[in-house]
Amino acid sequence: MIKNLHLLNSRLTQEFMDNTPVSKVDIMSYAGKWYSLYSIPTLMDKHWRQTVETYVIHPDGYYAVFTTYRAAGDEDRKYIRSKLFVVRGTNNAELKAQFLWPFKADYWVIELAEDYSYVVVGHPKHKYLFIMSRKPGLPDSLLEEIIDRCHKKGYDTSKLVSQEHIMAPAAEKVMALSASKI
Repeated sequence: MIKNLHLLNSRLTQEFMDNTPVSKVDIMSYAGKWYSLYSIPTLMDKHWRQTVETYVIHPDGYYAVFTTYRAAGDEDRKYIRSKLFVVRGTNNAELKAQFLWPFKADYWVIELAEDYSYVVVGHPKHKYLFIMSRKPGLPDSLLEEIIDRCHKKGYDTSKLVSQEHIMAPAAEKVMALSASKI
């Protein structure tokens, strides 16, 4: 894992990138289970750890999002359900998250792996950031590249919080092997 995100920030160059959504998101490919690895959290989830979200396409045309997490210092898993609505005319890359009716928050897909193995969700005003993966971890080199790009898009990556997912030793070996092939 990345040991000190502040050190990474000090190595970043001053190049800047636009904080814009990706050109297109395939709704079916995006559905499924996502592990939140690192985040600049919202007020609601700032004490959550080991967060896992499952996106299910609802017949009424939105994602039903089922989130499980552990509150910091608590061993019991908690659960919350929310909704995610696609903003029309954005090729499914801009969405609105709703945890409490009628309030909705911007949810921009600002980076997405071609194979949908990881995603970065941001906000137009850089308020929050989520780095999520289909597995409970990413190779360190890839994670550092993602964080570097987020910093260049204007996010204060020193505020990133680890979601503290625990990988089984066999999974760690697979991740290390895949990192060596990149």
